[in-house]
Amino acid sequence: MQTPYYLIDKTKLLRNMEKIALLREQSGARALLALKCFATWGVFDFMRDYMDGTTSSSLYEVRLGRQRFGKETHAYSVAYGDHEIDEVISYSDKIIFNSISQLERFADKASGIVRGLRLNPQVSSSSFDLADPARPFSRLGEWDMAKVEKVMDRISGFMIHNNCENKDFALFDRMLSDIEQKFGPLLKRAEWVSLGGGIHFTGEDYPLQQFAERLKRFSGDYGVEVYLEPGEASITKSTTLEVSVLDTLYNGKNLAIVDSSIEAHMLDLLIYRENAKIEPNAGEHSYMICGKSCLAGDIFGEFKFDKPLAIGDRISVQDAAGYTMVKKNWFNGVKMPAIAIRELDGSIRTVRDFGYTDYEQSLS
Repeated sequence: MQTPYYLIDKTKLLRNMEKIALLREQSGARALLALKCFATWGVFDFMRDYMDGTTSSSLYEVRLGRQRFGKETHAYSVAYGDHEIDEVISYSDKIIFNSISQLERFADKASGIVRGLRLNPQVSSSSFDLADPARPFSRLGEWDMAKVEKVMDRISGFMIHNNCENKDFALFDRMLSDIEQKFGPLLKRAEWVSLGGGIHFTGEDYPLQQFAERLKRFSGDYGVEVYLEPGEASITKSTTLEVSVLDTLYNGKNLAIVDSSIEAHMLDLLIYRENAKIEPNAGEHSYMICGKSCLAGDIFGEFKFDKPLAIGDRISVQDAAGYTMVKKNWFNGVKMPAIAIRELDGSIRTVRDFGYTDYEQSLS
């Protein structure tokens, strides 16, 4: 296949799905795929057997969840507009409002489906201000108990999303206890609570049994149905970005330019100033792997190889599913990676390729 392309490996994806299924069984919690992280619907038929539905952040996501995934569909948005709310409701089983003002504005329109409200516990696991929902002056959810109590007759549950890349069960447990202390009386009056995403419970060595027991205890203590919204936990380590070396040069360091770009194809690496993951990252030959866009900082990182890189060599960038395909863009007109799937029998099929017409029609 011509690089670049994202390669989703169903065998690796299955490992995450089986852990999600086990957690559902042991905890009683329901798991909804967070489309903001991963929305490649070519594998939805595979994931559908292990998850309960989808959760969204916009009209288009909730529509995709309804039409391509099916099952239970949760709608959430920081703010809905008058021009879209009716369509959002038509695709939703539950609608979660970000603020009391949005709830009051649209509650009557949404009277035919389940309604909820986002709570902000003012504490999170994020160490990065850009992604911290509990940052000062946050617009994400309500925190005033007295105000929320006044609208309890219009909602039946809550969404609380304050975990971000949280691999630490003890931290999750402490923050959930803090939520119980702050919002306990409200939780007692709810029928369901979504604890959001950002919990890496499918990661290696995560205490899944303890996590399940904690969720089950929370559900029992407050008499609520618990939802989780796994994004990266659903697809972690399932996908690579396959690229090829286009040129090599030396400028104080060995540089290799590949037919991809972090600006266009793995934007979070740029946003969060992170390096890509390339395995095994061992050997005597060190190279800075660079993207092909004109952005000076378009760099995947520095990695070690067992032999010098040459034009045409293939490199597999690991863990390339989350917040990649949903964020890819046409910066510099760099060709978008195709999307391919490796089936359980090892065969590979391309499910989408992108060409000039796609680039042209994305503009005007």
